Amino acid sequence: VAAALAAGLAFRRRFRGGGALFGLALSSLIVPSILVSLGVGLVFSQAGLDAAWWSAAFGAQLTWTLPFGLLIMFAVLNRFDRSWEEAARDLGATPWQTFRLVLLPILLPSIVGIGLFGFTLSWDEFPRTLLTAGSDNTLPLEIYGMTTNVTSPVLYALGAATTGLSLLAIVGALLLIRGLARRRSAARA
Repeated sequence: VAAALAAGLAFRRRFRGGGALFGLALSSLIVPSILVSLGVGLVFSQAGLDAAWWSAAFGAQLTWTLPFGLLIMFAVLNRFDRSWEEAARDLGATPWQTFRLVLLPILLPSIVGIGLFGFTLSWDEFPRTLLTAGSDNTLPLEIYGMTTNVTSPVLYALGAATTGLSLLAIVGALLLIRGLARRRSAARA
């Protein structure tokens, strides 16, 4: 989420090599996931680093989720009216205050959406994790392993727990967005 926000803000200004960097960021959507996963795994292996869920698997998932977050952030920032930032600066706000008090509240719903969408994409793309997580198992890999063997009640309990936690995260995000919208409308009145 932070990388998508930072990249989206960086791409607001034109810079040399920006088109090539944009193409590189989106290239992992074109390349098959097995090739990206094997590539990340090989890079970690050649560097002498142990593949684990927090290193190689995180890198493989980032190559999958970051382009989507970047595209969402581009769409939001493309519709953003820069005159609000200019007005804040004209009123004496520092760049940090402009970001924190003007830009961030407007971008917060899309940031939450990017986080939820990235989590969903990462949760579903277990082949990337399977090829890069090493000997560690993440929860999706553990559930996948349970479905290939005899089905046990633990599988159903995990399914219910993950569904419940996902719904709680979505409801929490929606309540956060609603609270921010109410606070914003109260500040206008």
